[in-house]
Amino acid sequence: MMDLQKKMYDVVVVGTGAAGMSAAIEAAQKGASVLLVEKGRHPGGSSNYTEGLFAVDSYLQKAANISVSGTSVLKEEVGYSKFRADSRIWRQYIDSSADTVAWLHDLGVEYEGVQAMGAGEATWHIYKGMGDQVINHVMLPKAKELGVKVLTSTAAIGLEKTANGAISGVELRDESNAETQTVGTKAVILGTGGYLNNPKMMAKLTHYDTNRLIPVSSGKGTGDGLRMAWEIGAQQYGTGMAMLFGGYLRDPSQPSFAYMASQMNAAATCQPLLWVNENGERFVDESVVYNFSYAGNALYTQNKVFSILDQSVIDRMITQGNFMGLGVYVKRGQLMDKLQDELDQAVAAAKPFIFKADSITELAKKMNVPVSQLEKTVTDYNQAAANGEDQLFGKDPEYLQPLKKGPYYGFALDNGAFCTMGGLKVTPNNEVLDEQGQLINGLYAVGNDATGLAGDTYGPNMPGTCVGYAFYSGRNSGAHAAAYLKK
Repeated sequence: MMDLQKKMYDVVVVGTGAAGMSAAIEAAQKGASVLLVEKGRHPGGSSNYTEGLFAVDSYLQKAANISVSGTSVLKEEVGYSKFRADSRIWRQYIDSSADTVAWLHDLGVEYEGVQAMGAGEATWHIYKGMGDQVINHVMLPKAKELGVKVLTSTAAIGLEKTANGAISGVELRDESNAETQTVGTKAVILGTGGYLNNPKMMAKLTHYDTNRLIPVSSGKGTGDGLRMAWEIGAQQYGTGMAMLFGGYLRDPSQPSFAYMASQMNAAATCQPLLWVNENGERFVDESVVYNFSYAGNALYTQNKVFSILDQSVIDRMITQGNFMGLGVYVKRGQLMDKLQDELDQAVAAAKPFIFKADSITELAKKMNVPVSQLEKTVTDYNQAAANGEDQLFGKDPEYLQPLKKGPYYGFALDNGAFCTMGGLKVTPNNEVLDEQGQLINGLYAVGNDATGLAGDTYGPNMPGTCVGYAFYSGRNSGAHAAAYLKK
């Protein structure tokens, strides 16, 4: 049976990602007794794979003379969401972001520096050791030091309320033996990471064909927090969208996150070069890759998508660097010194996503696209490169790299996805609202379980906003839960 130590805690936090861990630490720092439960065998969620968090006016930005207007960020992000985002939540998030960076540093998090991604602002505070170092080697020990009781292999499966509708307990299940037990509490914070990894919920709540998505996540985001809250009358709000990040290679023999650091994956999926659909036709200005959510949308408009590289552009990326990287896993402009070896190994292993041929005609046959159309597409593309003008879609001539030197490589692109957005309607205090818009006293939602920060996706011009909101909303809910206990 699970070792609860006691039958009553001030606060129960569900999920040990950036949001849940922050909530537990903040509540404990405010004097609350905290139980932190994790259904997996190991702490941490998808935030383990993150590179850094968003902030404005941090001590690191000031030291580097980086100035970003918080109000401009707010206006851009809310506008990007088509005003589905809550301006009040964004205002508080932005205004607290520098303090969150400092708070994490005080806990022991070390930073490499601040940078931009793509054409965005320099708001991305890169931490050393990736998210795994932050969650498991800094925050987890700090939580335990503060007296937080941490239970892994323990799933929260139901919420209990008093006759007045306030939270009174959580039903837990020991994942090792399926035994259940209820622990009493006045406050529950849900940080279970959304529902990207629940195919049934994805099919019901979104328009996506999940066969075309590659969830690059912890695999734990199965909608547990949303389900429990909806069962007691919480308002369903803002569901329906996943955070797409453009092309990604599907390899059934590897976990999805294995290709995050692959130079081949970055070369195949992130470059503003040549994309064709299942008919061998171009369909977009490929420099859309500089906005990853737009790139995801563009890819999804076609039934199939292939990127095509020739040996010349491969050699260029090896000796001069790539055009576009993938976060800090493969940095923008990085020399692709492992690229040729990775390509050769993938071809030798007959990986299902790669096609190699000595001619465009042969490549078309291997990719099963119309030969005549792909030949025409490449001829027209090479002519556009020679003329320095893309009359079809207006791509910057810098990216019109001709395909003239074999061997040629084709890559089947699927759509990568980081997380879902929306689920539980919350106030700026991260308090959960019921179907009538009233508070469910003692219930809070954070990170990707909460709504209000995004509409269709997080704005990519401000990198780090997703995990930054996880840290912030966790702290925000922990502080308000502790204050609620004193009422």
